[in-house]
Amino acid sequence: MILPDVLKPGLVLVFCGTAVSRVSQARGYPYANPGNAFWPTLKKLGVFPAEFDPAQFPRMVEHGIGYTDLNKTEVGIDSDLSADAFDVVAFARKMKRHKPRLIAFTSKHAGATYFGDRRIGFGLQPQRIGDSEVHVLPSPSGLARSHWNLAPWQALEQRYRTLRG
Repeated sequence: MILPDVLKPGLVLVFCGTAVSRVSQARGYPYANPGNAFWPTLKKLGVFPAEFDPAQFPRMVEHGIGYTDLNKTEVGIDSDLSADAFDVVAFARKMKRHKPRLIAFTSKHAGATYFGDRRIGFGLQPQRIGDSEVHVLPSPSGLARSHWNLAPWQALEQRYRTLRG
């Protein structure tokens, strides 16, 4: 089973990855691999309280946060995924319908796939999706640790706090 989207109108922030990993599928929540920095980083930055249980990820909405992936039909690491299974049109439709204030791609690959530009940089992007600001973050995956940089995550956290109030 592919993990369900966590979306509703009016969210402050929606995280978007490429696809669910095999570990996440088995454990039933996104970014579940023990080497993945997603949940530890968001807890360290205070976006989620330390006691937040990632297995209860649908409760992200209580913090004004949602989740989805560009590929909702396959499971695995990026190199296992089919290029034609990334549905950027469906993703854009979801974002325009739900209108989050911020969208954060959780890897350069996800951002580059959406925008069709491999030269995309990290951080706030000049392009928007509907009225939503778009950020591209370094992948929290343990497989991408050599490219890890906390600064774009910190900038996103500050923007999230400003908009959440």
